[in-house]
Amino acid sequence: MSNGVSNTKTGSLAVWMTGALLSFCVAALSVRELSKFIGVFDIMAFRSVTGVLFLTTLALLRPDLRAGIDFRESKLHGLRSGVHFVANVCWTLSITLLPLATVFAIEFTMPAWVAVFAMLFLGERLTVGRVSGIAICFAGVLVLVRPGLGTFQPATLLVVVAAIAVAVTLVITKRLVATQSTFAILFWMNLMQLPLNLSAGHVSWLPNAEPAMLLPLAGLAVTGLSTHWCLANAFRHADATVVVPLDFLRVPLIAVIGWLLYGEPIDAFVFGGAGLIITGVLWTLQTETRQPVPARA
Repeated sequence: MSNGVSNTKTGSLAVWMTGALLSFCVAALSVRELSKFIGVFDIMAFRSVTGVLFLTTLALLRPDLRAGIDFRESKLHGLRSGVHFVANVCWTLSITLLPLATVFAIEFTMPAWVAVFAMLFLGERLTVGRVSGIAICFAGVLVLVRPGLGTFQPATLLVVVAAIAVAVTLVITKRLVATQSTFAILFWMNLMQLPLNLSAGHVSWLPNAEPAMLLPLAGLAVTGLSTHWCLANAFRHADATVVVPLDFLRVPLIAVIGWLLYGEPIDAFVFGGAGLIITGVLWTLQTETRQPVPARA
């Protein structure tokens, strides 16, 4: 049985989702800056190599973390890593081709996919509160993006594919946290994605990296792990259909960052859409905290 979010868990959930939001934004900025110097697959190769090196070192130093790594869910880890690799490629490419707010906004067709997949494979219930919260947030995204044939760009299809792949990844993550440690999920993801990333990119450019690349490289190395660490722990405190609406806050946040750093346009629609997104998030949390929601077995 699965319940709504208690007041205590709401606080923990907020902390982990704040970490995830900041990690996503820093990752996007790092990719945008690094794309001025190296290709997308080189960026992904660097993120994978640094992740494997850090996690392997940590496993050698901490027997307790190493003990959590096993082969019981190897097939599920493999599926998650493969689907997430596709999401990563599409998302990273789109960051270099589209405005940041556009990428994040279109990406949030994802909650609808998460809700459906979570219902089908995790037995989570689509309550009125959860569905209405997602609907309000999605309406905010539509206000932000204002989609139409006149503004359509083929690169937006990359974000749609990324959104579906991310939704599958999140649902598998929710399934894995029941039996696997957060460290084990991160370790297998980075290890399994390493040969995929190195087959398309390389890190031989690293010794000759320009000074302007150092800060974005550090940001990419950290957020490559912190994003998944925060999300995995958020899933320990709430259902997937509760966690995902909180992630909508990325859209107005990255819109402001894109405006400040890159001069990307921001207008009344951004603030109106942001208001709807925040309303949807608060509504979801209120309905989940107010009464426990039993889930299907």
